[in-house]
Amino acid sequence: MIRIVLFLVLIALAAAGAAWVADQTGDVTLSWGGWRVATTLPVFALILGIVVVAAMFAWSILATLWRAPARIRHSRRERRHARGRHAITQGLLAIGHGDAAAARQHADAARRHAGGDPLAMLLHAQSAQLDGDREGAQRAFRAMAEREDTRLLGLRGLFIEAQRADDPVAAVMIAEEALKLAPSSSWASHAVLGFCCAKGDWSGALSILDNNQSAGLIDKATYRRQRGVLLTARALELEKVDRDLSRESAKEAVKLAPTLVPAAVLAAKYESEAHQVRRAMRIVEAAWLKQPHPDLADAYAHVRLGDSARQRLVRLETLAAKAPGHIEGALAVARAAIDAAEFARARAALAPFVERPTQRVAMLMAEIERAEHGDSGRARAWTLRAVRALHDPVWTADGYVSDRWRPVSPVSGRLDAFQWQTPVAALPSDKGATIESSPFEEAMLAAPAPRRTESAAESQAPPPHEPSGELTPPPAAQDNAPPAATAEPAPAPSAKPASPPSESPQVAAAPLFRARADLGKANAAPVPAVIPIIRPPDDPGIDEEEPSDEFAEQIGSPKAQAGGWRGFLSRWGGG
Repeated sequence: MIRIVLFLVLIALAAAGAAWVADQTGDVTLSWGGWRVATTLPVFALILGIVVVAAMFAWSILATLWRAPARIRHSRRERRHARGRHAITQGLLAIGHGDAAAARQHADAARRHAGGDPLAMLLHAQSAQLDGDREGAQRAFRAMAEREDTRLLGLRGLFIEAQRADDPVAAVMIAEEALKLAPSSSWASHAVLGFCCAKGDWSGALSILDNNQSAGLIDKATYRRQRGVLLTARALELEKVDRDLSRESAKEAVKLAPTLVPAAVLAAKYESEAHQVRRAMRIVEAAWLKQPHPDLADAYAHVRLGDSARQRLVRLETLAAKAPGHIEGALAVARAAIDAAEFARARAALAPFVERPTQRVAMLMAEIERAEHGDSGRARAWTLRAVRALHDPVWTADGYVSDRWRPVSPVSGRLDAFQWQTPVAALPSDKGATIESSPFEEAMLAAPAPRRTESAAESQAPPPHEPSGELTPPPAAQDNAPPAATAEPAPAPSAKPASPPSESPQVAAAPLFRARADLGKANAAPVPAVIPIIRPPDDPGIDEEEPSDEFAEQIGSPKAQAGGWRGFLSRWGGG
C-alpha cells in the first residue's frame, strides 16, 4: 500500500513538473562552431530526457557485454556446485543404507564437481571405508588432516583407521595430536585417558581427567567418582612399592568415592594398621550400606588385629544387622561362625537361603557338614548341588567377568565399568524357577548324621579354650573303612560297647535306594543306618585338606567333577 502511494506521488510530481515546464516562455539557443540551434524550453527539456535515457540504455548494453564472460563462468561454477551437492547428498544416503557401489559412484561424481568441498572429501573417505579400501580411506583422511578447516576431522578418521589396523602406537599419537589442537575434544581425551589407564600411567590419566573437568566435558559428580577410581588403581598398584603414596591415594579416593568397595577396603586396612579402628569401621560401614561385599566383610572382621574368631563373629553380626536380609551379611556371619566352631549360628545365618542356594551358600553348607559331623556324604551332596546352584555376584563389565576389580573395562576401555552383580549369562530365564535336587543329593541329605563313639567324638571336637577357624578333616580311617565298619564302627578300648543292631533305631530308606527293588535287586541287603560311600579306585573323592569354602578350587578340580547321582547309582549297583 505504501509503495502504491509513493508511486502515485511521484507521478503527480512528474506531471506538475512537466506542466510547469510547458508553461514557461522563452527560447533555448545552442551555438557550436558553425552550428546554431534555437528551440523552445519545453522542446529542449524533452530532447534532453530522451538523450539521457538513450545513454543509460547504451551503458547497460555495454556493461552486460563486458560482464558476460564472468557471468558464464559463475553460472557454470554454480551448476557444478549444485551437481556436487546433489552427489554428496545421494552418496551420504547410500552410505547410510549400506550401498557401497552407489556410494563410490556418487563419491567420484562429488570429487569431479566439488573436489575441494570438505563434505566431498568426507564422502570419499567413508565410501572407501564402506568398500573396504583402507589405503584409500587413509589417503582421504590424510588430505583432510592437511587442511586447516578439516584437520580435526581428518585426525579422527586416521585414529579410527589406526584402531582398525590394530596399531595402538599410531592411534595414541594421533589422539594426543588432536588433544593439543582441541582440548575439549571428547573422543581424543577419552582415547588418551584409556591408553594411559591401559599402560598404568595413573598420573597422566589424572591430569587428563582434570583437563576434561576444566573443559566442561564431565560434571562434578562424575569427576569425583572417576578421580576416586584412578586414585584407587594407583593405590593398589603402589601398595607394595610406595606405601606412603598408596596410603595418601587411598584416603583421598575414599573421600571422593566413599561407596567404592576397593577404595574402602584399602583405606580401612591402612587405618587399621595405624590403630584407627573406629575410623576404619566407619569407612567400611559407609560402603557396606551402599553395596554389601565380601571384601568389606573381611576388612571389617579383621579391623582389629589379634582378635579371636568369636570376637570377629560378634563384629560381623553387627555389620550384617546394618543390611538386614542381605545374603552377603549372612555369608559373612556363617563364615565367621564356622571359624569360631559355632555351627548352629552358621546354620541359622544360612537358613533363609538354603531353599534356593547360591554356590557360596552350598559350599559353606558342605563345609559345615564336614566340620561339625564329619559327614562326607552330606558334604559331597552339597558340593554337587553347588555345581548347579545359582551364581554369586562377581565383578563384571561389558559382559567380561573378572576375579578382581579393575579400573577400566578390557572390552571397551570405559572407566569405572566394573560392577558387583550377577553375570547376565548366569541369570535364570524364569525368576521363579528353582533348581531341583538330584536323587543322590536327596538321599545324602535325608540320611542322619553318622554316629560316633565317645572317643571319636572327643578326638574330633575342637579345643574348648582356643576354637580353631580351620576346617578339621575327618580321620582317614573313616573314609577308607569298608561299608560294614562305617555303618557299625568297632568300639574303642576305652569306649562303651556298641548296642546290638537289633536295638538300633531303624531308619527308613531314601527314595533312591527303595527304587533298587524295581531294578531286580529285591534280595539286596537292608540299608544301614548310615549310608556308606563306596569309592572306586579311580575316585579319590573330595580332598579334605582343601578349603571347602573356595568354590573355584572345588568345582574346577577333577574330584568335584567326578560326582553325580548317575555314577553313584552305577557304583552302588555294581555295574
